[in-house]
Amino acid sequence: MLLSIAFVLIFGMFSGWVCKKLNLPSLLGMIITGILIGPHIFNLLDDSILNISSELRRIALIIILMRAGLSLDLNDLKKVGRPAILMCFLPATVEIIGMVVLAPKLLGISVIDAAIMGSVVAAVSPAVIVPKMLKLMEEGYGKENSIPQLILAGASVDDVFVIVLFSVFTSLAQGASVSIKSFIDIPVSIGLGIGVGIIIGIILNQFFMKMRMRDTSKTVILLSIAFILVTIEDKFNIPFSALISVMTIGITIQKQREMLATRLASKFNKLWVPAEVILFVLVGASVDIKYALSAGVAAIVLILGVMVFRMAGVYLSLLKTHLSTKERIFCMIAYTPKATVQAAIGGVPLQMGLACGNIVLTVAVLAILITAPLGAFFVDLSYKKLLK
Repeated sequence: MLLSIAFVLIFGMFSGWVCKKLNLPSLLGMIITGILIGPHIFNLLDDSILNISSELRRIALIIILMRAGLSLDLNDLKKVGRPAILMCFLPATVEIIGMVVLAPKLLGISVIDAAIMGSVVAAVSPAVIVPKMLKLMEEGYGKENSIPQLILAGASVDDVFVIVLFSVFTSLAQGASVSIKSFIDIPVSIGLGIGVGIIIGIILNQFFMKMRMRDTSKTVILLSIAFILVTIEDKFNIPFSALISVMTIGITIQKQREMLATRLASKFNKLWVPAEVILFVLVGASVDIKYALSAGVAAIVLILGVMVFRMAGVYLSLLKTHLSTKERIFCMIAYTPKATVQAAIGGVPLQMGLACGNIVLTVAVLAILITAPLGAFFVDLSYKKLLK
């Protein structure tokens, strides 16, 4: 395993550096590295690291979401208001509708199979979006209308909404009935995640005030609590979003003790350096390039088509806001990257034995390869031109 970790870090950092020199997103190089050293091409990674790949990717996601929470000013979040709520579900819903409209015609699959495919592809990637929005916040772009905060808030909840829909559609495909409870679980999961995060954040603030310890120790405590919350979500069948809770802990600390939040955010910034490499290289390692090559032009056209639907959903979310046309265009671009959720659940329909399993996995792989690098590239290219 140690040699595999060395390969991931060294090759991933080098390819990321090369892409930066070429004015391309570093994550593109990391994903390509993962594809090359992964089990489907050169097979340089030990099975032991591939078996815990999903856990390692989730650790990286926890790090960047905690970092985002520690940097988010609640006042900015309140200022965003209604559009932030709409961004949590409307773009994903419109994208799934687009998939249901386009996929049966382009790929010849049934409506329910198209809905499953849509719920896999529709999830936006916090792992791609959050670092980009944090960079914008640090540089002061989009500050007047809190655009980075708007996109951060939507991206953190979007995944919860989409994953619940995915479970609903796969149940229907297996012939099971779907209860109203499945849909009630969405707001309950979000609300419980926020509530638990606020309580833990308040308790931790009091604890850190009374106990003298280094910021490094506080960082370890925050990470440990985040791991416990994620484990609770996995082990117990309750509507609870641990990742939203993790982000809320950071927001609560920032609200009560801004100086402490700034120092802790700096620690999480350092942790993100290796975590980012591990995340995107392992996302690449989960990609079977044979599926992508077998997809054909129709699947590529489908992905580009549903991206247009997603952008339309973002545009609808921003109606009757003070955002300029340029700012709305930026939001539409920034809300397109996909990676982590597609890597996590793209293969689930195949494992379930569903007839659409292969084609869903193929489209999920293509969605990562197309939208993650393109989305990151156009965010980097456009934010100085489109935002104040």
